[in-house]
Amino acid sequence: MAPIVSLILVSAILQAPASPPAEMGPREAIFSAADAAPIAVSGVFVMRVRAGGRDRGRAFLNSELDYRDQRNLTVRIEPEALAQFEADLGMAPEHFFLGKLIRVRGPARRERIDFVERGGRRTDLYYYQTQVRVSRPDQIEVVASAS
Repeated sequence: MAPIVSLILVSAILQAPASPPAEMGPREAIFSAADAAPIAVSGVFVMRVRAGGRDRGRAFLNSELDYRDQRNLTVRIEPEALAQFEADLGMAPEHFFLGKLIRVRGPARRERIDFVERGGRRTDLYYYQTQVRVSRPDQIEVVASAS
């Protein structure tokens, strides 16, 4: 009877879902979000901010210089958090965080980004970007300054 109990226990351990790491870098975040798509993956993500920008009232922090790079993890700061960031930091977050190592808590999701022609018409071209949405300033903390 003991071998059967052992077999059941080993089987249960092998079938248990792997828990996500305590902190994920861009690579782990991108793979986790792709595996879970279209559902978001909640987690803690650590990345160095190499570039940033704004579009449609949101600020973006990127782990790569090219935001279209498949290795890029993007932190998407929603409009409701943007004004508070600017008040707290005294400057735009995409400038403040540039070069810094940050820790971000929130949901990461694989987002389809469509290319748009002048005039606003979508084309048949697109790419995927992994984004961590930030709606509150307390979701981001600086781990280390620029080096």
